[in-house]
Amino acid sequence: MVLLVAAKVALRPIVVALSFASVASASTSRELQVHVDLSDQSMAVTLDGEAIYYWPVSTGTVGYSTATGVFHPIRMHETWYSRKYDGVPMPNSIFFFGGYAIHGTLDTRNLGRPASRGCVRLRPDNAKVLFDLVRKQGLSRTKIIVEE
Repeated sequence: MVLLVAAKVALRPIVVALSFASVASASTSRELQVHVDLSDQSMAVTLDGEAIYYWPVSTGTVGYSTATGVFHPIRMHETWYSRKYDGVPMPNSIFFFGGYAIHGTLDTRNLGRPASRGCVRLRPDNAKVLFDLVRKQGLSRTKIIVEE
């Protein structure tokens, strides 16, 4: 009985330390949400529910709809060229569903209205900010919501 009590006392600091480590890692695990609103061609970015960015976007035009739903990024490329559309540059691409991606565009005059073949387009500097933020937070802690 004395040995059992001594063992419990000796283990207590380890359990407390492990509990603290779990709480500390949970607090650094922040959720990034990227919300794309097709009806007003905008993107709102939130970190742990706090709005941090709001940008105009261009999404799929007639005949080239943008996929809707809730997604997590599946892959990212700082430099990517479309294999489907004549090698068009897609800087800071965040792919979220098949060939659909959020990426930068040089066609900034069309931001705020549908103009793409289904991707979500951003100004190049905004795409870089988002790309770096997703990389920092991680693919599994990033949620992309695309809705009408």
